[in-house]
Amino acid sequence: MKRIGVISTTILTILLLAPAAIVYGQRDDKKQNDGREHGAQQQRPDQNRRAQPQQQQNREDQQAQQRDEHRQQDQNWRQDQNRQQDARTQDRERQGREQQQRAWQQQQQTSWQQHRAHSFESEHRGWQQRGGYRGYRVPEQRFRGNFGADHSFRVFGLPFGQYGGRPRFQYGGYWFNVMESYPEYWDNDWYRNDDMYVDYSGDGYYLYNRRYPGRPGVSISISF
Repeated sequence: MKRIGVISTTILTILLLAPAAIVYGQRDDKKQNDGREHGAQQQRPDQNRRAQPQQQQNREDQQAQQRDEHRQQDQNWRQDQNRQQDARTQDRERQGREQQQRAWQQQQQTSWQQHRAHSFESEHRGWQQRGGYRGYRVPEQRFRGNFGADHSFRVFGLPFGQYGGRPRFQYGGYWFNVMESYPEYWDNDWYRNDDMYVDYSGDGYYLYNRRYPGRPGVSISISF
């Protein structure tokens, strides 16, 4: 009978203490959860603080890359503009040269036609007959390298002008002043199609036409 009473008392004690233990257990769990949440909340600002410098660096890197791209685009644009400007300048210069050459050619055609001999054999006067050559003399070494029978050229298209009312053309860095009318047996377009050369023959400089070997040349004077 006493044993039954002890057992009953024990069971009653357990029943009374169990809810309290559950409540305490729940409180402990809540404290642990609250502690973990508080720790996580403390970790998040720390993580955010650590992430901010990296994000700032990424933004700065992106901005620097954009600036580099803009500079490269601006440089490419300027280079393209310079190339276009150079092309326009070269085109204007080419057109100017072509225009000048056409003017020379037209002037040549008109001038040469006006200075054709009726009888070169009777009209021709060499430098001895003219009292001797008094123009510029090309240094011997330079003359051999640029003039003479081995260095022919065509007059048409060369810089052209007038000297004392007579034709003159520029070749090899010098102006050649034609001192008399050219032979009537030269073709009308000799200055366009015939190979010419300048040579010194005894008493002065003469312009020769390869088409007519052995024939006398036209008296010319050289100047700068």
